Amino acid sequence: MSFAANTKIITQTEHAKLTDASLFRSQAYVDGTWIDSASRATFKVTDPGTRETLGHVPDMDASDVQSAVDAAHRAFVLWKQTTARERARVLRKWADLMIKNQEDLARVLTLESGKPIMEARGEILYAASFIEWFGEEAKRVYGDVVPSPMPGSRILVMKQPVGVAGIITPYNFPAAMITRKVGAAIAAGCTVVVRPAHETPFSALALCELAHRAGIPRGVLNVVSSSAENTPSVGLELTTNPKIRKVSFTGSTPIGKLLMQQSSSTMKRLSLELGGNAPFIVFDDADLDAAAEHLIGCKFRNAGQTCVCANRVYVHESVYDEFVNKFVARVKALRVGHGLDEGTTFGPMITERGLLKVEDQLRRSVAAGAKVVIGGRRPTLNVQGHFFEPTVLTNVTDSVPMSCEETFGPLCPIYRFTTEEEVVERVNRVDVGLAGYFFSRDIGRVFRVAEALEVGMVGVNTGSISSEVSPFGGVKESGTGREGSKYGIDEYMNVKSINISL
Repeated sequence: MSFAANTKIITQTEHAKLTDASLFRSQAYVDGTWIDSASRATFKVTDPGTRETLGHVPDMDASDVQSAVDAAHRAFVLWKQTTARERARVLRKWADLMIKNQEDLARVLTLESGKPIMEARGEILYAASFIEWFGEEAKRVYGDVVPSPMPGSRILVMKQPVGVAGIITPYNFPAAMITRKVGAAIAAGCTVVVRPAHETPFSALALCELAHRAGIPRGVLNVVSSSAENTPSVGLELTTNPKIRKVSFTGSTPIGKLLMQQSSSTMKRLSLELGGNAPFIVFDDADLDAAAEHLIGCKFRNAGQTCVCANRVYVHESVYDEFVNKFVARVKALRVGHGLDEGTTFGPMITERGLLKVEDQLRRSVAAGAKVVIGGRRPTLNVQGHFFEPTVLTNVTDSVPMSCEETFGPLCPIYRFTTEEEVVERVNRVDVGLAGYFFSRDIGRVFRVAEALEVGMVGVNTGSISSEVSPFGGVKESGTGREGSKYGIDEYMNVKSINISL
């Protein structure tokens, strides 16, 4: 692999290069107004590629969030009465503005998340696709007429918005994780209070600026920023405030369980997209070049910080060495550097704690007998970012930590297997089940394995499984509910039956 010099990347200089400087907002957005926290407290956001300060945003506490919830509750009274066509029109304007401002949004996203600029541009289009899709879906929320068992009566079924939704998003997709949730909620007729990750609040605030320009009414979309220290109290407010009727969260399984417990006090509707430990299986009849190429993206996109990235790679023993060679050759072609360097294909990790976790898993794996084929250390660069080399391990057994722990980083263990039955049993041992991938040209095996994998999403001969039209979500301890697709809007709707005696 190669390494960028990064001598020209200075965070504040790059921040100043935005075409539209008003997209870089340093205040929260509540009730259609840009505001500070009541205490005037702020917290610092850093560029993970340089560890330099990017900016400061309000450090809002539970009382600030309560005010945002009150604003959303007031707005819901009117927003729920709008027609689907009205909601579709404003969402389409928002999506169009996101596409128009793609380059600025991508630059903001890269500066706060470290993601390579090409990936960031792709995320902005991906994020806009959810706003466009759910705007269209708003007009397709249909009810039913059910034949009544009683003469002289009729049964109607309608769908209505649940109410105010509390939305908590992670740092790895600062734009798309918001639009996938918010698009569905607003299209359904709900209003929202969003708490973005404290590492990446600027993308959320830029989206608010564009939503404001698109004409989304005051109080319908509210975004509150909070530091790591205030996050527990903010989460408690969102899960226990009786005016909030729905909570949607993407993050770790332990935090998801805590939020579920807290939400039970008011019996809120929940959508939880939690941790994964995705297997990537290469059978002996697979196209090895295609599998190796797809694994590069599936494992190392966003420096391995995706909930659906390949966490465990299983390769049939008869093609193991050949596949490893093909894959490592592609890893060597990656270019590590700051995300704003156009040549970068592999950026930094977003947090130091994430980097330390990768180092810990690597250390334990080597102690268990694994061999580092490539990578395995922090590279020496001219910036002090959270960088770790893309790393491949062989001679891996089920005793390494990745067999039961999600990595969320650029560590790729490659296991051997012998039979189809064996590998399916091994990959299903974990408590989570978000995504899984396998490569095979045997049509019978395609159906057997796809149906046998205990996950919510399967990629067959592909490492890409997510789009606005496909349902996203997991099984087991990977959560509940679905996002995106025609099913995503139902997460924000109540079903009501009306029995009429004529």
